[in-house]
Amino acid sequence: MDEARAREVLAAAAVLPGRAGDASLLALGENAVFAAGDLVVKVGRDAELLERARRELAVAVWLAEEGVPAVRAAEAKPLLVEGHPVTVWHRMPEAVRPAEPRDLAELLRVVHALPAPGFALPRRELLGGVERWLRLAGDAIDPADAACLRERRDGFAAAAAALTPRLPSGPIHGDALPRNVHVGPDGPVLVDLETFSSDLREHDLVVMALSHDRYGMPDEAYDSFTEAYGWDVREWEGCSVLRGARETASCAWLAQHAPSDPKALAEFERRVASLRGGDETVRWYPF
Repeated sequence: MDEARAREVLAAAAVLPGRAGDASLLALGENAVFAAGDLVVKVGRDAELLERARRELAVAVWLAEEGVPAVRAAEAKPLLVEGHPVTVWHRMPEAVRPAEPRDLAELLRVVHALPAPGFALPRRELLGGVERWLRLAGDAIDPADAACLRERRDGFAAAAAALTPRLPSGPIHGDALPRNVHVGPDGPVLVDLETFSSDLREHDLVVMALSHDRYGMPDEAYDSFTEAYGWDVREWEGCSVLRGARETASCAWLAQHAPSDPKALAEFERRVASLRGGDETVRWYPF
């Protein structure tokens, strides 16, 4: 789905007060995210994402009821428009500063203290999208690279199922990065609730460990995260398993952009080469 197609769906949804062509595009990935006036609209890539959109809205309503600082839904149910899920959200005020690791840690402490909601949350299927992302990549990637990622997916899925957690399991964000925190005038709030799950709390902490080890997060930033949360997940023997699973998923996610973006393809090839070579010191770059 490119921007032009996303705007066609946005226009057909008729959820904005003005013209769809005047809406600002904020992001384009699995969702196209548009803003206009006091609203933000997310248009999903295909109908496969409809159930995830329903769950994200249910999570938003639940977090509001629990008083957790998070993005708020403007409509409680998604629309399916021309084969694309559409969700509508209240637009947040302008950020007063960039989110920092400790902001994320403090929000995670709140989320990790929540009991289960009154509806079922799925397990964190970190590797569940690998096949779809590789399918979208098609012939743009080397079949040997795709085979490597499938083999890693299967191996890490089995290893993760056998882990013994250090923390009590329960609700998690599922993609716990500072980019999914918005710091407005009233303080930090969680955004991007699509991956909310009920699983090992360690999933949320490994994300930042990987940001430090692979993406160059400075030591002091990572230390501020662990200090605010109260524990460093790297002390846990299962950390390497969840890290490996997340590395695999990150590579496969990037693959879907390879057919249309040479820079995405180049970064994908760098990442897979480092995995196949077993080199954990190779720096990866956010995309």
